[in-house]
Amino acid sequence: MSRAASRKLPKVDVAIVGAGPVGLAAAIEARLAGLSVMLVEQREGAIDKACGEGLMPGALPLLARLGVNPEGHPLGGVTYRSGRRSVTHRFAASGGRGVRRTTLHAALSARANELGVRRVTLRVTELVQTTDAVHLPEIVSARYLLGCDGLHSTIARLAGLSLAAPRRARRFGVRQHYFVQPWSDNIEVYFGPSAELYVTPVSENVVGLAMLARQGTDFDEALAAVPQLAARVAGAGLASSRRGAGPFRQRTRARVRGRVLLVGDAAGYVDAITGEGLRLGFAQAADAVRAIAADRPKDYERAWKRTTRDFRVLTGGLVFGATTPLRGAIVPLAAALPGVFGSVVERLAR
Repeated sequence: MSRAASRKLPKVDVAIVGAGPVGLAAAIEARLAGLSVMLVEQREGAIDKACGEGLMPGALPLLARLGVNPEGHPLGGVTYRSGRRSVTHRFAASGGRGVRRTTLHAALSARANELGVRRVTLRVTELVQTTDAVHLPEIVSARYLLGCDGLHSTIARLAGLSLAAPRRARRFGVRQHYFVQPWSDNIEVYFGPSAELYVTPVSENVVGLAMLARQGTDFDEALAAVPQLAARVAGAGLASSRRGAGPFRQRTRARVRGRVLLVGDAAGYVDAITGEGLRLGFAQAADAVRAIAADRPKDYERAWKRTTRDFRVLTGGLVFGATTPLRGAIVPLAAALPGVFGSVVERLAR
């Protein structure tokens, strides 16, 4: 890209590609840090996706610091169930919140607008780096670029940071909402024969049900295989269209290349089994903005490793157990060692 061409583009401190919750959080962080922002997203309006929709206790203070307080249903803890066995951990201090993805998006979007975040609806197809800027041809020129564009990140690919995802045990998610009064204020995780089924109350009359399983697993068959849960939603009206996401396992070479930083799922992801993707994404957004505000982008790589260490280790171990013959032992073992189960849940939640 020539210098003459680059001068014609709008110039900002940071361009952010991806206007989901993490991209919006990054935009808010940047504006609070006094940086000019251009948010680039190819889709218009509120962005919905398959998501467990549980904001863990550690996510709420991160949102509060941004000036965002979305409506939802209080979450008091986490319950694992398998057949007749179950184990529950109640959060030690403040709880979490079940929030519809569209509600969260609307709250973050309103705050970004309030802070003057500029937006453009375009698809990114090219990225050019120089020593002092990143150019998205025909869109914007920025001192830094944050790739917040999810599991299948275009920015990770264009920056040469994406790696092929392993094909072994590829897992996907499917989400459906039901009009039914929540029967618990816990996130409930049912370990069925072929899938984990997550129940999250998101309002006084709606629960979200998300399935995590290997590719090709049928949602209705997985639900029917857990009779106690199937009975809860039998005959209930559908409160949303069914959505899917995955494969979850995504790898990157690094999180920083020059002036490009990857944030959230775009930076690499293990699995949704511990339900803390949003908390991690918000924390990474803060880390990334802190690094670029100081003009020290390489600091973000170290911060990312520190922020995600527990998630990568503990989630990787749990996914291994869920995709091997050890699967049937997860809930009995957790029930036999409730203190260990509680400490793991608490550590991940915060």
